[in-house]
Amino acid sequence: MPLPTSPVIRRARLGAELRQLRRREALTLEQVCERLGWASTSKLSRIELGQSRPDLADVLDLLDVYEVPSLQRDALIVIARDAATSRGWWKSLGEMSERQRTYAELEAGAAGIVEYQPVIVPGLLQTPAYARLRIVAGQLIDPTVDVEADLRARAARQAVLRRVEPPRYTALVTEVACEPGDDPVEVWREQVGQLLELAALPHVTIRLLQVGAGRRPLPLTPFSCYSFPDPADPRTVMLEALTTDVRLTTATDVDRYERMTDCLLETALPEEETVRLLSRRLDG
Repeated sequence: MPLPTSPVIRRARLGAELRQLRRREALTLEQVCERLGWASTSKLSRIELGQSRPDLADVLDLLDVYEVPSLQRDALIVIARDAATSRGWWKSLGEMSERQRTYAELEAGAAGIVEYQPVIVPGLLQTPAYARLRIVAGQLIDPTVDVEADLRARAARQAVLRRVEPPRYTALVTEVACEPGDDPVEVWREQVGQLLELAALPHVTIRLLQVGAGRRPLPLTPFSCYSFPDPADPRTVMLEALTTDVRLTTATDVDRYERMTDCLLETALPEEETVRLLSRRLDG
């Protein structure tokens, strides 16, 4: 079974290709919209920036304006359909917030995921009890958060690690994130147990980062790196912020974070040592 495509990534790729075609024809946004009878340039701008689900009829009109050859046209139509899809698994995203939906689309379409978390266990690895504590704590900042809906959304996202052909997943987590802190002991024990269970899966790697002891300083901001089955789909980095997360797709930005990831991998405890350390803490 092939991996599902990621609509958010297909939108980014489609937008970039349409922008390149427009520039090849030396056309401005205003000139294209005038030819198509579109009221303003905002519609085309959003399509080119990958910020809206494209209407296939609009994409076909754009391809006509740019006089795209048939083979390239057929390939772009496939990408446009993927970018606008709502079939199959994507229907389960209905109640997700836009923020959760972006992560879910990236995760479900990814061939590889690397996450770095300096403070908490990554969402894809959280138990329901641990996740509930984190979501309830977040209500202090955003009282509008629906705890139960957020929990259901997180569970839907976590299913990606259990599917028949899951992505390769690596979590780089500080020791601090795996300590009990103020959490109830039973919640912490269940969470560490789940980390060990998931670490036993062949496609999941969990590695701990130790703070201090002459090691390199660790980044303060959580981030996730995504690669996709189609190498033409843009590699993507998500930076986790307090309100609106930042999505990076330019090669320069992504290359920097991939170099940072390589540095973290050099610093982190090996996978086997991480498992032994977590097991000792659970047994202690």
